Amino acid sequence: MSRRSELVVILGGLCAFAPLATDMYLPAMPRLERVFATDAARVQWTLAAFFLGFALGQAFYGPIADRYGRKPSLYAGLALYVGASIGCALAPSIGLLTTLRFLEAIGACAGAVVARAVVSDLFIGQEAARLFAALMVVMGLAPIIAPLIGGYLLLWFDWQVIFWVLAAFGLVCLLAVWLRLPETHRLETARSLALGSVAARYLMLLLDRRYLGYALSGALSMAGMFVYIAGSPFVFITLHHLTPQHYAWLFGSNAFGIALASRVNHALLRRYSADALLVGANLIQAAAGALLLTAAATGEGGAPGLAAPLFLYVACVGVVAPNSVALAMAPHRHAAGVASALLGVLQFALAAAAAALVGVLHSASALPMAALILVFGLLGLGLRHLLVGRAPRDPRKS
Repeated sequence: MSRRSELVVILGGLCAFAPLATDMYLPAMPRLERVFATDAARVQWTLAAFFLGFALGQAFYGPIADRYGRKPSLYAGLALYVGASIGCALAPSIGLLTTLRFLEAIGACAGAVVARAVVSDLFIGQEAARLFAALMVVMGLAPIIAPLIGGYLLLWFDWQVIFWVLAAFGLVCLLAVWLRLPETHRLETARSLALGSVAARYLMLLLDRRYLGYALSGALSMAGMFVYIAGSPFVFITLHHLTPQHYAWLFGSNAFGIALASRVNHALLRRYSADALLVGANLIQAAAGALLLTAAATGEGGAPGLAAPLFLYVACVGVVAPNSVALAMAPHRHAAGVASALLGVLQFALAAAAAALVGVLHSASALPMAALILVFGLLGLGLRHLLVGRAPRDPRKS
């Protein structure tokens, strides 16, 4: 394995914590309702808590990674992730499980922050976009296999085993970081951890229209996907009576769409700018959201009628995510940790809000899920246009 391929595999594994920790236990969500004698909304809050923790934690890891380096931040985060995952396996109540999911996310988000920062340390422009696309291919394997693993673990064991497997994955990643990941942060670029300095860096990013436009375009696209993650177990298992195993195959096919679209995106970046591909994918997502809402409102096509536009929307995340990240971070390599952290904060704050809205708007239909996906798709497209405007003609400036 080449050094570049090894880097992609390690960073892809670090980015996979969120999809693994959310998707692997999706097939168990209806069972958790029975085990803890609660309702779907309370169980969905365990997802919202994870997304919230993943959002808030990144705001802290970014400045720390810019001050002390990439690897120390990973050591601290991965240790917390492993410990909280073990706690989730032992949780006796839905309330404690929700709290531990929040802490699990605080640990897991170190992987996402540092992985994006490492790419920004080493690559720029279209090359960075291609590496982010390669990471999405590796990352795409996680949501393909995670629900399948979760579904079949439920056939043989109880739900707690899912969290023991997550803890084991965290230990493997910790070992890989220790032995094989280089420290890419240069000591001479270390930034102050003084509160005023950190706040000034975040404010600078928030006032940068191009950064914010690309960041929100990607974050809103991901929010739509997290609506699907939070709402689809109820829609397909409860309403349309799919077994957890069949649901896992459906979920895995959508995740395969992300990996496939990421691979196509990687190839297209040799001919088209990252911005052009981003806009095209945003347009497709908005159209897919409209088709999904129509299917949910009319009931035409049943489960397949919902699954087809969902596949289209989710697959386009494989184009939107790498390009929006590369475009947002390109001018901010001097503060890659903070730029990466703010991307993650925006992405998972919206994801937490999206998952919470699915619970609040919960009804005996697919309409809340479909309507929210359409809204986020339209907002991602609209805010990219409003804040960024016309992209530069020279793709190297993208």
